[in-house]
Amino acid sequence: MDLCAVNVKNLFHTKSFCHRPVSSNLGRTGVSFRVVDNEITVLRRKGYRPFVVTASGKKNHGNSSSSGNGEQSIPEGDGIRGNNSNGDKSDHNSEGYHHTNLDWREFRAKLYRDELKEISDTDTHNQGGTLHNSKPLGTKWAHPIPVPETGCVLVATEKLDGVRTFERTVVLLLRSGTRHPQEGPFGIVINRPLHKKIKHMKPTNHDLLTTFSDCSLHFGGPLEASMFLLKAEEKLKLPGFEEVIPGLCFGARNSLDDAAGLVKKGILKSQDFRFFVGYAGWQLDQLRDEIESDYWYVAACSSSLLCGALSDSSESLWEEILQLMGGHYSELSRKPKQDT
Repeated sequence: MDLCAVNVKNLFHTKSFCHRPVSSNLGRTGVSFRVVDNEITVLRRKGYRPFVVTASGKKNHGNSSSSGNGEQSIPEGDGIRGNNSNGDKSDHNSEGYHHTNLDWREFRAKLYRDELKEISDTDTHNQGGTLHNSKPLGTKWAHPIPVPETGCVLVATEKLDGVRTFERTVVLLLRSGTRHPQEGPFGIVINRPLHKKIKHMKPTNHDLLTTFSDCSLHFGGPLEASMFLLKAEEKLKLPGFEEVIPGLCFGARNSLDDAAGLVKKGILKSQDFRFFVGYAGWQLDQLRDEIESDYWYVAACSSSLLCGALSDSSESLWEEILQLMGGHYSELSRKPKQDT
């Protein structure tokens, strides 16, 4: 497939699609979680007191409604706050739990980093080496997770070298999907810029010709539908768009008018948008089979890493994520492409 030859004259004029989000599993090997009504409790951590974090905002039970024209209800609420049984925000409560104000994804990343440090410290101690202080998590981080979730990335492994559509790609999973045949996981490739702007492709849509004419185009995947990502402040609520991770939302054909309206009102700038031609989609079992067959690594990444890649050149994102994941992932990022 010649990515530069993608025809986008009918951008956002393809039939829209409907999917339904589902809740994702937050746990991973080595850390025990209990999840009840949006409250995440770390049950056992060596050398730590239990943690309790509670998602703030309105609860989303993984249900959304879709009409025939592709309109969808959008889940609300994204923050994480500490909360005790009396509803007070505090650092400690009478049960001895320690509360944190972190976004749950950052909270989990800290747990993952601490777990790795414990393993490293144990190995260093057994070998008689010198222990080092733990470094801050930083604004850019990535780590593996066991199962796909909304907002995670799929990082192509060396098994996809030679498969032009997906080799060395990073797919941002916009929804984790359900077992319904029409509601499987889907996402967009975010590291394949087409090095063209919308105005160069002479689109037929008025908003694309005017409001978004200078926006860059990216290859999003082999399936026929176009989407856009928009970056916004985490506190800014945007009805009509679906949040993927804090600070990053997505829209499709049915929300293009709303997107143009936000720009015209000065709430957002056209530079906050990235447009993608095509998308990638699977059946739920199909994606799991591909992951188990080592075609994809599944990783959680910081919002600043993904939003930064959309602001700057994204072509090095595959290498950057693998290097941040460390270990054998980092080694893979330096390997030449496999012969096919």
